[in-house]
Amino acid sequence: MNQELPRVVASVPAGAPPAWAVLERRLFDALDEAWRAFAAHYCLPDGALRYNGELASRDGADDFYEAFFNWPVLYQLGGADDLLDACKHHWEGVTAQLTGFGYLVDEFERGYDWFHQGESLLLFYGICAADPRDQKYAERAHRFAELYLPGSPTGNYDPEHDIIRAPHNGAGGPRYGVNEEWASSYRPDQPSMRPFGLPLRDLPGITEWNDLADPAKAARMGAAMNERIGRGDVAVNLAATSLATNAWLYGHEDRFRDWALRYMEAWERRAAELGGILPDNVGLSGRVGELHDGRWYGGNYGWQWPHGIYSVGAAAAVAAVNSVLLTGGTDHLDLGRGPIDLVLGQSKRGAVTDFSRPTNPDLPPGTEMSISDRWYAELGDEAARETLLVPNRHDDGGWFDFQPPQLGLPVWLWHVGMAEPDRARLDRLRRESGYDWRVVRGFRNKEEAGHEAPWLEFLRGDNPGFPEAMLAAALGQVQRRMALIDADEADPGEIHVHHWQRLNPVLTEALLQLTTGTPQVLYNGGLLPARLAYFDAARRRPGLPPDVAALVDEVGPDRTGVELVHTGLTGTRRVVVQAGAFGEHRITRAVVTAAETAYPGELTSYVAPDAAVVSREVEVGGPRIEVVLPPGRRIRLDLHLDPRAARPAHQHAGTIPADA
Repeated sequence: MNQELPRVVASVPAGAPPAWAVLERRLFDALDEAWRAFAAHYCLPDGALRYNGELASRDGADDFYEAFFNWPVLYQLGGADDLLDACKHHWEGVTAQLTGFGYLVDEFERGYDWFHQGESLLLFYGICAADPRDQKYAERAHRFAELYLPGSPTGNYDPEHDIIRAPHNGAGGPRYGVNEEWASSYRPDQPSMRPFGLPLRDLPGITEWNDLADPAKAARMGAAMNERIGRGDVAVNLAATSLATNAWLYGHEDRFRDWALRYMEAWERRAAELGGILPDNVGLSGRVGELHDGRWYGGNYGWQWPHGIYSVGAAAAVAAVNSVLLTGGTDHLDLGRGPIDLVLGQSKRGAVTDFSRPTNPDLPPGTEMSISDRWYAELGDEAARETLLVPNRHDDGGWFDFQPPQLGLPVWLWHVGMAEPDRARLDRLRRESGYDWRVVRGFRNKEEAGHEAPWLEFLRGDNPGFPEAMLAAALGQVQRRMALIDADEADPGEIHVHHWQRLNPVLTEALLQLTTGTPQVLYNGGLLPARLAYFDAARRRPGLPPDVAALVDEVGPDRTGVELVHTGLTGTRRVVVQAGAFGEHRITRAVVTAAETAYPGELTSYVAPDAAVVSREVEVGGPRIEVVLPPGRRIRLDLHLDPRAARPAHQHAGTIPADA
């Protein structure tokens, strides 16, 4: 870590700066304006959010943290120097606020499901990764992970049966049951839940949503949910492995790695016993289907209700990514592959408009698409075209809720392992899609994801205009959210707790893809092992220095191609390029561009001399290389990698040699 880094000096003139580089630097500037405007409008001096409205019994803590979920990522990429302190300020302010509301115990969720806990922890994970030297956050990371280890006083984990004892769990231990509002009666006057249908579908006399209008039936549904959905282990608890992995990245303590792998392997055994189907529920005795008459489906946030693969597949993918970090191998990637391949095996063709309740109000329950609004934004005018559809959910009647595949899950499996089966799966999805993967549309969904297809086409060499189009779309969305903030006069006592996440103007998907060659983070609790990371050597902090733009244009199992451009007019910048956000890859050698012609040429000439660009090879032998960028210069690095050659660990600028 402390040896002198290999160093290269950029010498190729940038000339007219490439449009992508100018747009990228403009996006950094816009985002640094935007987060300040958001904080000024919606936050109290202590960092908490302005809110005095109603609170649910259990649901809601995640929504407060989600307002800032990607702010630490922006800092790590090169956002403002004071953004990291702002992230900590808001985490601590919101944590105190939620403690006062009764949601937290010792700074952690009292007990709720991991579909939502995963969302709320992205801010925390991001702070840990951005500043692992902060001892307060390191202590929290260890304390939070310990809540799930065998022998923890919380009793969350049952080591005899290798289960987390309840779908709702946390600092208060297993929190049996469901939201109190549901436990008393699950009523039909919840329009947001209507598209997902009945939580349990085997209760006599309750066969359709409108049956819940009968108070006695609503009460019976609530009681059954409390007993059957509110107990035992569920697949979405796999997202809790991120807590242990995050703690392990600090000092590689075996207890965190061992528990996470042990818990994953328990779910792998259950899937193997079902012929490869990852079940969504396990009873307190350790038996799959114990609370659902032997069914492998029916658990909370499981295959039947409410989201199916959107929740089960996400948690499995999160755990699979963690397994690669913990072991350095890909042996556990099948945990994430299984749910994706399961639904792909039941695919059919159709159009979003054919299964969308907004355009087909007479569709019978069970046939409509539960989250069609996402696809109208993502596909635009191509939503009416026939395309590949996969079932998101399963009940006694079989597979249903057909939607286009969400690319984030298979993209992450490919990204983290670079294995041939995962690349082949993406190729199949592209071939069988009925829409143009090259089109960049200007939308921003909750996860701030959904632009994987045009990015993949760019990396494949078939979408050369993607960087400019993606950056322009991101700038347009920042502008729109700033306008929404400016026009927002909502009363903090009347807003919905989702209000802030719909207005968060920070966007990092474009920057992650273009600067690091990495997809947007898995939103329900994923860590962020980026393909590349950067450090400003002069200021000894993470991220690209001012004026420097980066573009990853090639990604492969053992190489990464990136171009760096100094768009400014003064000041030499020094960038440390690191292979892997956690320093897990080894750069064996780098092939870099250099100019043979002297620049800027003779004073008497009206034009700059043509630069003859040549390539030269540099031996590296470690995870980092330093690039010196004089103003107005550019360089391309073809990094040849020994992937996963080192144990990943939280990295910080203090590990950069002082003379770098």
